[in-house]
Amino acid sequence: MANFAKPENALKRAEELINVGQKQDALQSLHDLITSKRYRAWQKTHEKIMFKYIELCVDMRRGRFAKDGLIQYRIICQQVNVSSLEEVIKHFMDLSTKKAEAARSQAQALEEALDVDDLEADNRPEDLMLSYVSGEKGKERSDRELVTPWFKFLWETYRTVLEILRNNSKLMALYADTAHRAFQFCKQYKRTTEFRRLCEIIRNHLANLNKYRDQRDRPDLSAPESMQFYLDTRFEQLKIATELELWQEAFRSVEDIYGLTCMVKKMPKTSWMAVYYAKLTEIFWISTSHLYHAYAWFKLFQLQKSFNKNLNQKDLQLIASSVLLAAMSVPPYDHTRRASHLELEHEKERNLRMSNLIGFNLDTKIEGRDMLSRSSLISDLISKGVMTYVTQEVKDLYHLLEHEFLPLDLASKVQPLLAKISKVGGKISSASSVPDVQLSQYVPALEKLATLRLLQQVSQVYQTMSIDSLAKMVPFFNFPVVEKLSVDAVKHDFVAMKVDHMKGAVIFSTLGLESDGLRSHLSLFAESLNKSRSMIYPSERKISNLGEMLPNLAEVIDKEHKRLLARKTVIEKRKEEQERHLLEREREEESKKLKLQKITEEAEQRRLASEIEQRRNQRILREIEERELEEAQALLQEAEKRGKKKGKKTVMDGEKLTKQSLMELAHNEQLRERQEMEKRLQKLGKTMDYLERAKREEAAPLIEAAFQRRLAEEKVLHEHEQQQEIELSRQRHDGDLKEKNRLLRILDNKIQFQNKVVESREAEFERLRKERHDRIEQILLARKEERERKRKMLFYLSVEEERQNKLKEEEEARKREAAERRKREEAEHRAKMDEIAEKQRRREQEVEEKRRSEALARTSELPVASRPVETPIAPEVAPVVPAVAAPTPGKYVPRFRRAEAQAPPPEPDRWGSGRQDDRAPPPAGGDRFRRAEAQAPPPEPDRWGSGRQDDRAPPPAGGDRWRGGGGQRQPWTSSRIPPRGS
Repeated sequence: MANFAKPENALKRAEELINVGQKQDALQSLHDLITSKRYRAWQKTHEKIMFKYIELCVDMRRGRFAKDGLIQYRIICQQVNVSSLEEVIKHFMDLSTKKAEAARSQAQALEEALDVDDLEADNRPEDLMLSYVSGEKGKERSDRELVTPWFKFLWETYRTVLEILRNNSKLMALYADTAHRAFQFCKQYKRTTEFRRLCEIIRNHLANLNKYRDQRDRPDLSAPESMQFYLDTRFEQLKIATELELWQEAFRSVEDIYGLTCMVKKMPKTSWMAVYYAKLTEIFWISTSHLYHAYAWFKLFQLQKSFNKNLNQKDLQLIASSVLLAAMSVPPYDHTRRASHLELEHEKERNLRMSNLIGFNLDTKIEGRDMLSRSSLISDLISKGVMTYVTQEVKDLYHLLEHEFLPLDLASKVQPLLAKISKVGGKISSASSVPDVQLSQYVPALEKLATLRLLQQVSQVYQTMSIDSLAKMVPFFNFPVVEKLSVDAVKHDFVAMKVDHMKGAVIFSTLGLESDGLRSHLSLFAESLNKSRSMIYPSERKISNLGEMLPNLAEVIDKEHKRLLARKTVIEKRKEEQERHLLEREREEESKKLKLQKITEEAEQRRLASEIEQRRNQRILREIEERELEEAQALLQEAEKRGKKKGKKTVMDGEKLTKQSLMELAHNEQLRERQEMEKRLQKLGKTMDYLERAKREEAAPLIEAAFQRRLAEEKVLHEHEQQQEIELSRQRHDGDLKEKNRLLRILDNKIQFQNKVVESREAEFERLRKERHDRIEQILLARKEERERKRKMLFYLSVEEERQNKLKEEEEARKREAAERRKREEAEHRAKMDEIAEKQRRREQEVEEKRRSEALARTSELPVASRPVETPIAPEVAPVVPAVAAPTPGKYVPRFRRAEAQAPPPEPDRWGSGRQDDRAPPPAGGDRFRRAEAQAPPPEPDRWGSGRQDDRAPPPAGGDRWRGGGGQRQPWTSSRIPPRGS
């Protein structure tokens, strides 16, 4: 196996090998490249390689190589570019078809051409001996040598493509197209065996799709597109089967179509169903199932009547007549009257199956003989109104055979009607799917029906009749055929009669011969005796002991019920235990089986790998030997055909003659034959030139004489025709003058009539012109009014639009003013609330200063020894401002106090500690109050420097800051005194 860096190199190498005549090596190199795992990533080059690979496989008729290559290429491009696989497969089928057609054309050309080397020589002795020994004609031999191998390869191509595309959902259209091409191949060349195999292949593909539902890229049978392809393929299969007259395969195709429709729970198109029932009529008629044939015709009639809108009255009459005649062709007696129970069950199943195929939903509980019958079909035809469409001849025939009682004149009245009906028929133009309807096919069955009706009616009138009289009454058949029909009718209890050939008479009876009564006379006699004995000796009634059992009956029932319940419990426990043991045993066996299966699979895989490798090596060696042998044999056969070596032994195994010697021998033979052919052609050319010159020399005077003779004849003919033409012209002129003189008498009347007509037409024209003028003025006036109305409407709409826009602008202006007013009110409210918060802060500050002054007073009263030593700082003199108490909630405050509370805040107390957190928190928190407090400047620190946070009294409602220390006062230290000016 050669390793290539790129796939393009393999393609170039294959082309080089093809140019030097080594196609097998080129095919092998491309096959190795395609099957290699190294080049699994799809490229455009792969498609070119596959085209070249397919061409080599087709040229060399290597179907197995083509199949392997296509399978590997499907793996490569299935998930990447499936359209490339489609193109390759189409190219493969086109090449195979062209090769097969070329071989067929070549065989026909060989058959028509002269198969001789020398036109003057007789047949060669070896050709005569070959024709006598082989016993074949020229056409059969050429077909076997040229056509058959290519047809086999084409058939193998179709099978390969169907196998590759059988479970590919993306190429369903190509699968259906391939199946159609295979069907056409079987139809064109009358390949019945291949058609059966093809139907079985497609059937197996569908069965495998239903069986293995977990396959990758499996077509979805529930999808409408997939089912459309499958149904189209099955209907094409049904058509080809009927055209090839493969009725068994056609019936199986019908079953396939029914199975597909049951699978998707949806009926196909109406045109397809028409084809379906039309083919069913043919199948049932061929199989002599007249009852099912009639039912199929009935369904086809209903379908055409309901959905075919192009159906004319004549075609409808023809179809209705076919339906009624098909129903009358069914034998009038029941075939299952004396059948066994097993036969009745089989007949019931068959009727149910056929009714499903035809499309009649029947009750399975009804007896099989009552499901589909002649009487029920005829009653359906009458109730559905089919009798109103049939022709008069068919209607008269129906009344004669089904309702009239004419034992002596029945045949004489039926025969002319049958003669008329046999001439009716033809192609139904408005229903292409319906086959040619020929009513003559029902004539034999109707003649049998007429004969049976005649026998039935005669048996009701006569007891004995001579054979000759009966034969004269039945003009359709001779008496042996009538006797055969009567035997079948007697067998099915349709008529009771026997034929006595010794007396020459036919004996009719109503009780029957060897009837059921005679066969069961002993059992009837025994029943009568039993009834008589029971009447003479009646049996004594037994005294009932139920009263004695009644007192203990409830107790017995209760005990029995308890016993049964206990037994049921025990049985269930035993069943559960047994099932558990069985499950455990099955698990153990399954595990053992899996282990053994795994070991066996591993051994099998190793064995298969070794066998594959061994077969591969053997195949390569065998192909090399076969290729050498084939080339040598081909050269040897070519030499035998062209050479004339008599008395020499032919070497077919290539051992005595090498390939090189055979090539030289063939080349020498070709040169010699070419030289002989050139000499023969030169000799033949000289002979033909001599003959042609001699013929022309002999023919020249004859041609001149014939020309002169033709000139004289044409001159005489011309003069005669010219004289005739002059005579005819003179006669026509005289006749025209006579006609003119005759018409001069009525010239004045003609002028008066013409003037009258012209005047009336001018008056009519003037009236019409005036009416048209008035109508145009009315139209113009109406159009003017319409334009005025539209103008006013447009003006009104524009004014209304301006008014609406103005109202909308005013509304928007009001909304903007309201929004601005709302913003101003909110700003005023916010300013007012800020002012109230500022007043509250000032009151709280005054209360805090008051508390601080009280704390300083208490501190000054302490003894000197307990005070800390600190250098006093002279306080700055500040104006004393009286503190204003904050108003207490719920207490009356005078107006001047309220004015003082609203006065600007005083300067901070110089004696305060100056810490921001010495102020009491606001009683009720809010964002605006916290912002005002945060923006207020810090107070001046107290110069006496106590600075302790806990020197202040806690507020009445403290926050988390006042509860952080657990309510204990912190010790006073000098480190808590803030620096000056902080």
